[in-house]
Amino acid sequence: MANALKEAWKAGRQTVNGWLAIPSAFSAEVMSGLGFDSLTVDLQHGVQDYMSAVECFQGMQRHGPVPMARLPWNEPGIAGKLLDAGAQGLICPMVNTREQAEAFVSSCRYPPAGTRSNGPVRAGIYGEVGRYFYTANEDVLCLPMIETREAVANLEAILDVPGVDGIYIGPTDLAISHGYLPPVMEREDKEMLDLYEKLIRACRDRGKFIGLHAITGAYVKRMHAMGFDYATMGSDVNAIVSGARAQMAALKG
Repeated sequence: MANALKEAWKAGRQTVNGWLAIPSAFSAEVMSGLGFDSLTVDLQHGVQDYMSAVECFQGMQRHGPVPMARLPWNEPGIAGKLLDAGAQGLICPMVNTREQAEAFVSSCRYPPAGTRSNGPVRAGIYGEVGRYFYTANEDVLCLPMIETREAVANLEAILDVPGVDGIYIGPTDLAISHGYLPPVMEREDKEMLDLYEKLIRACRDRGKFIGLHAITGAYVKRMHAMGFDYATMGSDVNAIVSGARAQMAALKG
C-alpha cells in the first residue's frame, strides 16, 4: 500500500502528526480518531517498548493514520523489527553525519539499496500479500533527525544520501546546541527561526521533505505557513496534562 504521507507531500499537502508516548493500544485508538494524518510511537523518550509499539499500531489501524515510530537510537535491529511490525516510516534521533544517515537508510531498505532482512511478519498486511518486499523500499519513509550544530553543518551531505526522504527537526536539542536552555519548544528567537528557514531551503533545493516537533495547533499552523511539510502537534501525554490542567483551573477559578 502506498505511503499516504509521501503521496500527500508530493501533492503539496501539509500534514499533522500525533505523538504516542503512552504504551497503550487504547490511547493509540483514541488518538487515531482525532484527525491526525500520522501517529508516531516514541521509543526514544516515551515509555514505549517494542511490544507496546505493536499494540499501538494495532490500535490505530482501523482509523487509518500512517503508522510511524521514532527509534530509540540508530540501530538496525530495532529498525527492522518496527518496520516488520507495520511502521511505514521511521524517525531516527541524533543523525549528525553522512555516515550515520547511510547506516540508518541501510537498515530500512531491502537489498540492493540496503541491508534490511526480509521477514515482514505483520507489515505484509498493509499491502498485497507477497508484494511488500517489492514496494517497501519506495514506501517506507526514512527521516533522520537534525538536532545538533554538527548535523546542521553536515546537512547537505545528510540530505544527499540516497534513500533519505527528508528530515525531522528536534527543536529542543537543536536549541540547546545553540545555547538556549530549556524550555525550548516553540521558541520565537530570531536565530532559531532563521535556522528553520535555512533548513527548509536546503530541503526544497533537493526535493526532500521537512518536519518539526511542536506542541500546539497554533504553532503547527505557523510552521506550515513557514514551509514545513509536516509537524507534530503535541502528544497523548501533552493532551492529558493540558486538558486536565485547563479543567482544574476552571474548577478552582
